[in-house]
Amino acid sequence: MKYPKESNTYCPTCKKHTKHKVKLASKGAARPMAIGTRKHERSLLGHGGKRAGEKTVKKQGKRQKIMMECTVCKKKHERVIGARTRKKLEIA
Repeated sequence: MKYPKESNTYCPTCKKHTKHKVKLASKGAARPMAIGTRKHERSLLGHGGKRAGEKTVKKQGKRQKIMMECTVCKKKHERVIGARTRKKLEIA
């Protein structure tokens, strides 16, 4: 799916439509010391087997996320592209 590099969109801080730069939102790094990560690591120890293995059913597509940066106030906000898209989002 193709998406333009710039788009005229509503900015919540300016409270009006302005030009926005568009780029793909990347996932942040997982925190190794988060409580969920530590619980999961502990459950994998010993002879108890795996807690969560490979899923048998794959999802058809993902909801793509983009970061929009206002050219006027330089604030960034996220936008999720509608339904599940089968293809990767391509900024063109």
